Amino acid sequence: MMEAAILDIVRRSLEAGQRVEIEGLGVFRASEKGYRFDPETQPSVFLAYAVEDLPMVRRLADVFKDQGCSVWLDKDDLMPGQNWTRAIERAIADADAFVACFSPRSVTKRGMFQNELRYALACADQRPLDGVFLLPVRLEACAVPSQIAERVQYVDLFPDWERGVKRLARSIRRAARGRTGARFNSI
Repeated sequence: MMEAAILDIVRRSLEAGQRVEIEGLGVFRASEKGYRFDPETQPSVFLAYAVEDLPMVRRLADVFKDQGCSVWLDKDDLMPGQNWTRAIERAIADADAFVACFSPRSVTKRGMFQNELRYALACADQRPLDGVFLLPVRLEACAVPSQIAERVQYVDLFPDWERGVKRLARSIRRAARGRTGARFNSI
């Protein structure tokens, strides 16, 4: 019932000449053959971190944005009144890449960073085995939890920030590869 109502709203908007954007998915537009769907083409990146590392994580987010990525950062993307637990889980599940930012603070701290890591590991288990999703990043010298270090390669952003960021960007592009959009002739 709800799906039919949403479909009706989309159809009426398109018939009125409006485009319909669905965040994280893409844009529906009217075309000569009916309707067209243009998928979101920017790689989407979820950044997980300890709040004490926010300045360095914002720097990393800015680099990704400059390289054409859509970055999800809780401090910027959670809206007032939003169920933040569900929003975070949805953002992780929908992301092309989950970047886990490790530091001496994040590996020992209890809380959301640890929850996000566990949820990302569960999401990774549902993706193709040879796919790239979980990207562990060391912001500075620290131990990466063995459950992660035994499964995937991590990258260091020290002492050579530029080299580490380039390697990360290459992995993010690989994670986003294979995402394809569909063309809709009618709704």
